[in-house]
Amino acid sequence: MKKLEGGCLCESVRYHISATPFAAEYCHCRMCKKVSGAPVASWMDFKIAQVTWKKRKPVEYQSSENVLRGFCPTCGSSLSFRDTEHPEYITLTIASLDEPNLVKPTYHIYTASQLKWLNIDDECKRFTAGPVKSPN
Repeated sequence: MKKLEGGCLCESVRYHISATPFAAEYCHCRMCKKVSGAPVASWMDFKIAQVTWKKRKPVEYQSSENVLRGFCPTCGSSLSFRDTEHPEYITLTIASLDEPNLVKPTYHIYTASQLKWLNIDDECKRFTAGPVKSPN
């Protein structure tokens, strides 16, 4: 696989990833829709040690009890998601990759919240809520 690098719109936040994601998903939850401004968000999951911030790190906002969402403090690009109950993992937006076609989601989560007018015809598994993710 080509090297995975990415960052925000203004490029003041940049990252390098040393591995392929152990999971990649579409999320239809209300929070992801609001933070992205899109009808669905696409994410990729890594062990935190696999991500290196090359310039500045994103600023994090606590969006719920155990969730920190990272964004660029300059341009506002949504970049990351961290569950504080699982500090060894980080989730990054696929669209923030320099080459987002390198990572393809394999399942949908929180489909109970999917917008009724959004029809996605793919072969991916679907979960009405969120499955437990594991790199093993």
